[in-house]
Amino acid sequence: MIQETDKAYIAGLFDGEGSIHFKRGIEKKKKHKGRGHRLSNSLRLSMEITMTDRSVLIWVHEVLGVGTLTKKPRKGKRVDGTPYLMQYRWRCTFRDAYYVCCLIWPWAHTKLPKIQQVIQHYAEQALNKNIINLDEYRRIQKDVR
Repeated sequence: MIQETDKAYIAGLFDGEGSIHFKRGIEKKKKHKGRGHRLSNSLRLSMEITMTDRSVLIWVHEVLGVGTLTKKPRKGKRVDGTPYLMQYRWRCTFRDAYYVCCLIWPWAHTKLPKIQQVIQHYAEQALNKNIINLDEYRRIQKDVR
């Protein structure tokens, strides 16, 4: 159970340092059999927070329990000759992003339109019965074996 203050803090952090990538479009995909490619109507959905303070992103990762935390190395130097600081990125995709969007929605301001877009996408999928509960799916698969 995540505390309301933690959700609000993460929402503020995401509004300031985060980004959401939500794109539908035609993409070239490798064919399952044979050579060449096929065209696919695909969705790209991810959200991320990038910053130089690793401890904050570790906390976000532990509180939310989803996503990945990686280094995002910076090459080159600033104009004054000093090296860039190491950046860290917390990132989640698809259903994990939906979960996070549902958590931070009440407190989001800057990123609210994109958050609502993600929530609306998954709400439509649920109405069409295209979303499967993974626990139920695993139970059914276990019973079949």
